[in-house]
Amino acid sequence: MISPPGGLLLRMGVAAGFGALAALGLAPYGLWPVTLIAFALVPWLLQGTDSPRRAAWIGWALATGYFALALNWIVEPFLVDIARHGWMAPFALVLLSGGLALFWAAAFWLAIRFSKTQGMRIGLLIATLSLAEFARAYVLTGFPWAGLAQIWVGTDVVLWLAWIGPQGLGALTLIASLLPGHALVSKARLGARLLCGLPVLTLLLAGVELARALPETHPSPGTVRIIQPNAPQHQKWDPEMMPVFFQRQIDFTAAQPQPDLIVWPETAVPVLLDYAGPALARMSEAAAGVPMAVGIQRSEGARHYNSLIYLDGVGDIAAVYDKHHLVPFGEYFPGGDFASALGLRGFAAREGDGYSAGPGPVLLDFGPLGQALPLICYEAVFPQDVSGTASRGAFLLQITNDAWFGQYAGPYQHLAQAQMRAVEQGLPMVRAANTGVSAMIDPWGRITDSLPLGEAGYVDATLPAPLPGTHYSRSGDWPVLCLLLVGLIPLLRRGREIKGA
Repeated sequence: MISPPGGLLLRMGVAAGFGALAALGLAPYGLWPVTLIAFALVPWLLQGTDSPRRAAWIGWALATGYFALALNWIVEPFLVDIARHGWMAPFALVLLSGGLALFWAAAFWLAIRFSKTQGMRIGLLIATLSLAEFARAYVLTGFPWAGLAQIWVGTDVVLWLAWIGPQGLGALTLIASLLPGHALVSKARLGARLLCGLPVLTLLLAGVELARALPETHPSPGTVRIIQPNAPQHQKWDPEMMPVFFQRQIDFTAAQPQPDLIVWPETAVPVLLDYAGPALARMSEAAAGVPMAVGIQRSEGARHYNSLIYLDGVGDIAAVYDKHHLVPFGEYFPGGDFASALGLRGFAAREGDGYSAGPGPVLLDFGPLGQALPLICYEAVFPQDVSGTASRGAFLLQITNDAWFGQYAGPYQHLAQAQMRAVEQGLPMVRAANTGVSAMIDPWGRITDSLPLGEAGYVDATLPAPLPGTHYSRSGDWPVLCLLLVGLIPLLRRGREIKGA
C-alpha cells in the first residue's frame, strides 16, 4: 500500500481534502458512500504518527475541510447587505470551520496520547470523535449542524435515530468507516480484516429490517395548509415589497377548499404584534374560521421576541410561543449590553442588540389535530429542544425563514435535520419555510408533500398520525453518552499502562 505523505503540512493538506470529500454525504449531495470511504482513509493517514500534537493537526485539517464544504452557506447572511457585511463572509467561514475543527483536533490528540498500537488507536479515535461530536452539540449552546448522522437522511439507515438518536448513529457511522479503514492498513490475517467490514453491512441491513418492521399507519387527523411566500431576504423588509408578500399570503390563505389549519412561516407578518390588529383582522377574514399558526415579532418594553401566535377560529390570539434557543451572532450578540455599546448586533435583530429568549418549549393545543410542539427555525437543529416538554404531543410544527441560508446547501441541510427530528420522536412535522423547502414530513422522516425551494405557493397536506413514543424520545442522548464514557475508561487505562511499560 502507498505510504501516506511524510511532511506534516502535506499530510494536513491531504486530510483537508478527505474532510471535504466526507462532507459530500450531506445534503444536497447525499453521497454517503463517499463519506464512509473518506473516513476509512483516516487510519492510513495516521500511519507513523506517534506524536499527539501531530495527530491533532491532522484531525484539525480533516475537520476544517469537512466543515468548510459542509457549512459554506454561512457566507450567505453576509451577502444580503454586501456593501456593509460582504467583506466579513470569508472570515466567517474560516473562523467557523477552524473553530469547530478544534473539537476533532482534541479527539485526535487524545487517541494518540493514550494508545500505542494501531488497533487501540482506532478504537480510542471512534470514542473520542463521538464524544467530540457530543461536545459540539451541547457546548456554548451547541452547534450540531453537519453531524455525521445526517448523511443517512433519505435512506433506511436513518430509522436508527428512533432508537439511538443522532449521536448514536454518528458513532455507528464512525465504526462502519474507521474499522474497515484500519483493516486495510493492519497486518492482521485476511479473515480478521474481512470481519472489520461487518459494521458496514450490519448498519445497512439493520436499517432495511427496521424499515420492514414499520408500524401500520392510522387515519389522518386532518389537513394542514403550508404557505410559502418566497420573500428574498434583501426584499423581505423593503417597505415597497412587504405589502406584496403579505397580500400573497392572504391570497393563499383564502384559497378554497379550506383545510383544518393554516401555517405561515417565521416573521411572516410585517409588523410587530403590538400593532398588528388590522393585519390579523385581514388574516382571519381570509381564513374564514380556520385556525392559523403564524410567525410574528413582538415586544414587551425593551425586550423583543421572535414568536409564533395561534389564532383560533374567530381570530383571537389563543396562544403565543416565544423562541427560546436563539442564534448567536444572528438573533443576539453574546456580551449583551457591552456588545451593543460597541455597535455589535445580530444580523436578524430588528431592534437594539437582538432578541430575548422565551421561557422554553411548550405544547400548543390545535383541537382535533392534537397538541403540537412549535419550533422556530434554528430550534429544529437541536434534538434536546424537541424532547424538552413533559408530554409528547401529536406533531411537530416548524416555522422558519431559510432565506438567510441562500439557495443551495443551507436550506436542504436544514430540511434534513427536520426530517431527523421527526424520526427521533416518531412524530410528523409540519414545516413552513419562507423561501422553502416547506414540507409535510411523516414520522419516518419521509417527505409526503412539499413546495420547491425558491417558489411561492401553498400546499394542502394530509397530516400523518403520530407513532407510539420512540426509545430515543424517552431516553434522549444519555444511554449513548454513558456507553461511550464507560467504553473509554478501559481504553484510556490500557493505553496508560502500555505507555508506562
